[in-house]
Amino acid sequence: MRSAVVVGAGIGGLSVAGALARSGWQVTLLERADRVRPEPTAVVLWPNGVRALRALGLGAGLEAIATPLSDGGVRRPDGQWLVQPRPVPADRMPVVVHREDLHDALIAGLGDRVELRTGVTVRTVRAEPGQRPAVGDGRNLIEADLVVAADGTDSEIRRRLAPEAAVVSSGSAAWRAVIPWYRAPRLPVDRPVGGEVLGAGYRFISASLGERGSSGGSSRGGIYWVATAAGAPRPEPPETQLALLRRWYAGWPSPIGELLEATDPADLVQQEVRELRPLPRAYGFPAGPGGVVLLGDAAHAMPPHLGQGACLAFEDAATLAALLPKSRLPDAVQAYDRLRRPRAATVVRQTRRMSAVLQTRGRLALRARDAALGTFTPRLLNTAATSAAQWRPPA
Repeated sequence: MRSAVVVGAGIGGLSVAGALARSGWQVTLLERADRVRPEPTAVVLWPNGVRALRALGLGAGLEAIATPLSDGGVRRPDGQWLVQPRPVPADRMPVVVHREDLHDALIAGLGDRVELRTGVTVRTVRAEPGQRPAVGDGRNLIEADLVVAADGTDSEIRRRLAPEAAVVSSGSAAWRAVIPWYRAPRLPVDRPVGGEVLGAGYRFISASLGERGSSGGSSRGGIYWVATAAGAPRPEPPETQLALLRRWYAGWPSPIGELLEATDPADLVQQEVRELRPLPRAYGFPAGPGGVVLLGDAAHAMPPHLGQGACLAFEDAATLAALLPKSRLPDAVQAYDRLRRPRAATVVRQTRRMSAVLQTRGRLALRARDAALGTFTPRLLNTAATSAAQWRPPA
């Protein structure tokens, strides 16, 4: 029986661990934290992410926890439209899912071939010719045929195997929250939730997760919002951070004020926006009878401006799962590298172009940006949406 060690029990690690176990592998899943718990926020899945989950055998219950996300357009802080809402073809429409619902689905898909060990910090990795790949925590060495590094942006495995890939700040911080359905504000019909508002170094996006028990809505339900601001993360407690957000976004078009007012400090999750520059020179490292692969943020951490982080992680998992039964394990590791590096580089390039647009500051630069948004942003988003809609796992 083939064996694998998956390092990191985030959504990428959980998805690949379950896929390997369902195909007959014995999997050891290592998590640094004392318990596996998701953030109380949400995640947007574009068609490529949905297709990857279905390829992994996890699509059956997705409709029950996902809410379609229509195009809400882009406005300025004064309410003027920069990009009008447009109909979204069904094959390009993203969905939004509560992370806790998604986490529950991934946990349910692990099965009994996955041994989960929490409180384990991986400090070493072995990926040498003639020896089985392995990871160690300073006391124990765990060998396997395959090691999957799904240990996030600060991946220790990537740092040792691809030290050229540095983690850098993207120059902004993000705040996310889900207002539960029972506390969500009741908004007039002419002020629906959804869409994006873009200012000088500030951005606010909101989406409905549906109500508990509603058809096609999250079992947890509510309203998901993300606010991004240029600068470093705030050190203050959540209460102060929320007060700052309300001040920064005061006067922005409805329903931003209502959403921030309905948010509780306990709902707030702050995160520094970071990325890898440059990307790793390789995503697969053959070793002995198998090798080591990088997956998810460990391979291609990027700003969230196109909502592709989780989708690419699921693509990684689906690609790896499709390749492993088709060839020798070292060959599959090399094939994974050949397929995933150009794909990730394309998405990262699109994300950085969007990042340059969103971080525009200064009066003249903002005027130029706003004038160009009507043509440039739809073109860029259309390119990204086309790329997402066209992705397929290896046949």
